[in-house]
Amino acid sequence: MFSNDQKSAIDAARAAWTPTRRMVVPAVEEAMYEPIPVLDTGFVRLVDYMGGDDGIVQGARVSYGKGTKSTSDDRGLIRYLMRNRHTSPFELAVIKLHVRAPIFVTRQWFRHRTASINEYSARYSVLEKEFYFPRPEDIAIQSASNKQGRGTTLPPEQAQQVLDILRDDAARCYDHYLDLLNEDATGAPVDPARPSIARELARMNLPVNIMTQFYWQINLWNLLHFLRLRADSHAQYEIRAYADAILGLVEKWVPLTFGAFRDYMRDAVLLSGPALRVLRAVMAGQQVDPKAEGLSRREITELANMFPEIAPRITAG
Repeated sequence: MFSNDQKSAIDAARAAWTPTRRMVVPAVEEAMYEPIPVLDTGFVRLVDYMGGDDGIVQGARVSYGKGTKSTSDDRGLIRYLMRNRHTSPFELAVIKLHVRAPIFVTRQWFRHRTASINEYSARYSVLEKEFYFPRPEDIAIQSASNKQGRGTTLPPEQAQQVLDILRDDAARCYDHYLDLLNEDATGAPVDPARPSIARELARMNLPVNIMTQFYWQINLWNLLHFLRLRADSHAQYEIRAYADAILGLVEKWVPLTFGAFRDYMRDAVLLSGPALRVLRAVMAGQQVDPKAEGLSRREITELANMFPEIAPRITAG
């Protein structure tokens, strides 16, 4: 994952200690710079942060010192802010991560346009021969009901055939990449008489499962939105693995906010006005036609899945 020089630099950064008057969170200070492995050769690494639960409370109350006198009051305020989507106090907290991930994961990641990003440039540097390959148990057929998801897992022998194809293609593409660059694996020129194709062109030959790196800085509210979508069970497994790693950091960084996020966003459900009317009618023992209330077939199914105990009465109409 890291060279010896990189490991030494990380160890030195973790060993250094700088006095500060800013708000710090001891639990997250312990996690600083330490890479969290993700997807075999990938990682997430906390490199900086600003604020925490105290800062959120302080911002909400616009005070000069600690926002309140008791932790219970802080918890209540943060839960009120989360419950009513008062977002600006959460935007005062900021985190910066160093991430190593496959390019196809970063393409999904960067769709969240609310962060500052700087990625390793293959125009200036040569990408390392590092690729992501799924585990056999993660190789599945196309879902019949979800156009962007996976269905049932392939049998082991078929999964191995897929892995063989992926590995062979990645190796061949990388060999051609070096050939275009006129370099060997050490970066030395192969044939001084032959021109080297520009790196910005040679990179076109690389598959999207090659690993890249980037720094990602984002405020807490936008991070929570990212996590609500990417840590969801419907998200692609590979980006979900990174989201789960970040969730662990968020729980250390802002435990009160994490609890509110868990209860009011991650584990909560959103009901439309028509869905709420249907639910109220069913609970009151009344006859109700969800379609007449304006719910589509898909919305009826989703509502029934949310409340399986009364699903027959919802779907019966």
